Amino acid sequence: MSKECRQFKIVGQVQNVFYRRATQQKALALNLTGRAFNLGDGSVEVIACGEPEALDLLEEWLWEGPPRAKVEDVSSIRGPYQTFTDFLVT
Repeated sequence: MSKECRQFKIVGQVQNVFYRRATQQKALALNLTGRAFNLGDGSVEVIACGEPEALDLLEEWLWEGPPRAKVEDVSSIRGPYQTFTDFLVT
């Protein structure tokens, strides 16, 4: 199968609850690369690249997040494959 990238926007109580760090841990466990970062509107954006099945599992997890998160919405768009060497939190 070919690899792909997806861009996720996660809305809700997702900043200051270790959401990005927990996402990094989950992504690395799924052998995904990319990055997670806070947006000015209080949401989190995640760009993740790898096998489609692993991206599906990450998307399911993004709806839950870490224990203190309260996720209201997760939107996803597919994008061209990008080469990341790791999964970074910025």
